[in-house]
Amino acid sequence: MIPFNQHTQSNFGELPQLWDEDESNKSKSTRCLLFSSQYQKQDPEPLKDLQNLDSLFHDTSPPFRYQINDLANIESQYSELIKPHTNQESLRHEIKESKLSTDAVIRLGGERFIQSCSSSVNDISMPAHPYGGSFSGFNDQEAKDVEMIENLLLSAEKVTHQQFERSIKLLEWCDVLCSSSGNPIQRLVYYFSKALREKIAIETGIVSPKGPGKKHVTEMERRMLIPNPTTLSVYQNLPFFQAGQFPGVQALVDAVSGVTKVHIIDLSIKQGVQCTIIMQAIASQPNLILENLKITAVGTKFKERIEETGDRLRSFAESINLRCFSFHVAMVDDMLDFKQDLLDLDPDEAVAVYASYALWGMIREQDRLEAMMKVIKNIKPRVMVVSEVAANLNSPNFVNRFIEALFFYGAFFDAIEECLGRDDENRAITESVYFGNAIMSIVASEGAERVVRHVNIDVWRKFFARFGMEEKELSMSSLYQANLMAEKFPSGSSCTFDMDGKCLIIGWKGIPIQSLSVWKFS
Repeated sequence: MIPFNQHTQSNFGELPQLWDEDESNKSKSTRCLLFSSQYQKQDPEPLKDLQNLDSLFHDTSPPFRYQINDLANIESQYSELIKPHTNQESLRHEIKESKLSTDAVIRLGGERFIQSCSSSVNDISMPAHPYGGSFSGFNDQEAKDVEMIENLLLSAEKVTHQQFERSIKLLEWCDVLCSSSGNPIQRLVYYFSKALREKIAIETGIVSPKGPGKKHVTEMERRMLIPNPTTLSVYQNLPFFQAGQFPGVQALVDAVSGVTKVHIIDLSIKQGVQCTIIMQAIASQPNLILENLKITAVGTKFKERIEETGDRLRSFAESINLRCFSFHVAMVDDMLDFKQDLLDLDPDEAVAVYASYALWGMIREQDRLEAMMKVIKNIKPRVMVVSEVAANLNSPNFVNRFIEALFFYGAFFDAIEECLGRDDENRAITESVYFGNAIMSIVASEGAERVVRHVNIDVWRKFFARFGMEEKELSMSSLYQANLMAEKFPSGSSCTFDMDGKCLIIGWKGIPIQSLSVWKFS
């Protein structure tokens, strides 16, 4: 089990106390344990005859794995996406109890959209109350929220047919009701409407396609390397971040347990919070005299910020009397230049690779991603821990990508409302800087200009198979860590867990948010 010490707070903000010897917590952990103690044995077949990586990462599977066929067949397309995934009895119960969730609003708006598209009326329709008498349990705001989602989907559908004027009219109606400071649906529609307007401006030649691209993501990455109240607040208050991080650290610690020389290669160091947990966990192993604990941060930009993170980690090491700690930076201008000799490896040390949201940024530069993985394969680490977004936001099909992103960010807006509150300044900054820019890239950009790309665990499995990587089962102690962390939050019951083969999927009210998988090299 990972021990946790209050010293961690000194340089990295207030973090939760993890170590809890109260055995009663173990019985409580069953509340969130949606996965089975026996894993589903669904190891994927190795990818055969893959001609290029584009065909892998441009996964055309529809959102939530429902078949979407011809764009022209609107009713078939969206009914297969939305209806089978909806528990109608549950939705009606939510309506009756006036507890309509963000996810339910999106799905009901999708059903309303299907009805609109399948009707013979082609003009823009804005009924006063969706679903008529059969859904009379809606209050006025819920009715408006469902209608906003319907018209947002209608607008996206018009864009696919290059009916831009009609799309803009629908967005104008959405803009009357949406707001960056309203409820989760109003805020969600606000940013998706803004992104659709940008897409229309690009496709009509009003602005350059380079508008919503790399500069926004670069700014997001820079902010992630600087300790600031916003990122710390989100980390401390949204349960699925820590519920995904701690079991990953546990898996890494399990792999190097009992070793006196440990080398952690972190592919996305950010503010280094995960490193403080790793450092203390490894150093606290009973009856072990640790000779060397080295962390190497790999990066291609923001060297000064990474070195500042290293300084904070050295200070933390001093605070817990970890004298054998050292920190190094493996910096390259281009990941194609990343070489094994940059890592200063010792043949006597146990190497582990930690990759938390580190790989998705190279999906658009697949030669860089492949070059980096070849180096890691040659290192032969004991374990590679991978956390990534658990959604397919890289489909070349705009409609698929749009709907998947709507559900994914809908869950985020719902979570941040529940965990931070609508009036929290950090809520506003997170949504405008991080979510807003990501939505803009996913929705408005196409081809090489689309920077934000995420794929699900099935795609990563196929990619890792190219390097002889084998997925490992997460230990029960790792799974226990996930539940234990969720239980420490007031909103922890909304944090859900499921197993996709050997991969842990962490979600918010059933919507997948992130995946955690552990790998070894054969």
